[in-house]
Amino acid sequence: MACTSCASDKKQANNDPRWRRVLWIALAVNAAMFVAELAAGIAGGSKALQADALDFLGDSANYAISLGVAGMALAWRARAALLKGGTIFLFGLGVLVAALWSVFHGTVPHAEVMGSVGFVALLANLAVAALLYRYRMGDANMRSVWICSRNDAIGNVAVMLAALGVFGTGSAWPDLTVAAIMAGLGLWGGTQIIAQARAELRSASAPTTARAQHG
Repeated sequence: MACTSCASDKKQANNDPRWRRVLWIALAVNAAMFVAELAAGIAGGSKALQADALDFLGDSANYAISLGVAGMALAWRARAALLKGGTIFLFGLGVLVAALWSVFHGTVPHAEVMGSVGFVALLANLAVAALLYRYRMGDANMRSVWICSRNDAIGNVAVMLAALGVFGTGSAWPDLTVAAIMAGLGLWGGTQIIAQARAELRSASAPTTARAQHG
């Protein structure tokens, strides 16, 4: 599920080389799974897989921003978070529109593709969570990244349950239901990130405005 307590929202990130190395691995895994799951979702006709790819996209942005702008000024981190929030929101909106279109024009997705790819995605998230496990009791930045990866496994389980539902009923409704829920979470998460980023931009510009007024 889309993370709203992301590393990029924290004031400072830990620059420990081992921590950064783990983040690079997590970024590579999540980016690869985003591409793979999105392609599988399109090929298999599964909107739930496409929605689950949103989690990997969000986490990839999370890790990239944590690595790239954590040491920069608040305004730059807020702008990066704003871009991330907008991307997640637009992707969630696209998945939701696609799910609604499929209600009237779609076909039954391939349950075996959903189940197998969902299982691979679950393994990927568990592997990333295991890498981050040692940092679970670190600062807020470290803890939030681990919690995000851990919670994403819930979305993978939901996709696998949707696959069972499609297989058992021969209907696309389990897939569309899970897709709509996960897309909604993406919209909500993106909105929360955008709101916080805008607040941080206002906060960052306030001292400059105050100095200009008294200058």
